[in-house]
This record gives sequence, C-alpha cells and structure tokens, in this order.
Amino acid sequence: MARMHARRRGKSGSKRIYRDSPPEWVELSAEEVEKLVIKLYNDGYEPSMIGTILRDVHGIPSVKQVTGKKIVRILKENNAEIKLPEDIKSLVKKAINLRKHLETHRKDVHNKRGLQLIEAKIHRLASYYKEKGVLPDNWKYDPVKLEIELFR
Repeated sequence: MARMHARRRGKSGSKRIYRDSPPEWVELSAEEVEKLVIKLYNDGYEPSMIGTILRDVHGIPSVKQVTGKKIVRILKENNAEIKLPEDIKSLVKKAINLRKHLETHRKDVHNKRGLQLIEAKIHRLASYYKEKGVLPDNWKYDPVKLEIELFR
C-alpha cells in the first residue's frame, strides 16, 4: 500500500495469528484485564499505550482475545471520558508543536508544507469521525482552542 502524501510504498508487516480464544499462558481473567485497563487509563495512559503495557508487562497479547472487547469499548462501558479519538489527538499535538516552531522560524517552508499535510489529515479524520458519530457535527479544528484543551 502506498503512503498518503508520498509516492513510495511501505514495507509489509507481520500479521497476527487468528485466534478466537486467549492463549493458554494468559493467567488473568477477563474481569481482571478490564480492571487493569481502567486503572491504566486513570493513571493517564492512552489506549494504544495501555495495549503496549498489557502486552509487555502482563503478557496479554490481545485484550480483545481475553475480554471479547476492544480497549476503547471497555473504557466507554465504564464511563471513561474520551474527548478526542487518539489518532486525531496525536495529530493535533504534532500540528500545535509545528505551529510553535513556525512562529520562531517563519521562513521554514518545508515545515509549512508539513503543517499543511498534517492539518489535511486532521480534517479528513474529523469528517470520518463526524460521519461515524464519534465527534459531534459541530466539531471544528481550532488550533488555539485545542492547544488550551490538550496542554493544560
């Protein structure tokens, strides 16, 4: 598959083995895994980092295999407040940092182009999430407002 803003192709990655049940070495039950997910989220970790911690520290290869639910669904069922999807949040942080860089380095045309590409990805993802009902229809990308919200 080709890259979004470059005409190169990426390297193919390995695929997960199909499993509908947890591996035999996983000793935690589904309820214990859900409690761990909620505890890690309350400690300030994002869902992708929660999955990495569960894999590396607790030996859980996939939360979905053990619990039958994905991490974000577990958090929503337990009333965890997720304001923005994680992919938009990381792109917004990247765009905000790039805007700070461009305030001091006004003639950096390469990073101006990079900012345009990042913001195009944000707008594309926002329209997708509005269509799916994850974001409200009146949500707009406002870098100043989001900087206050994300970096407080």
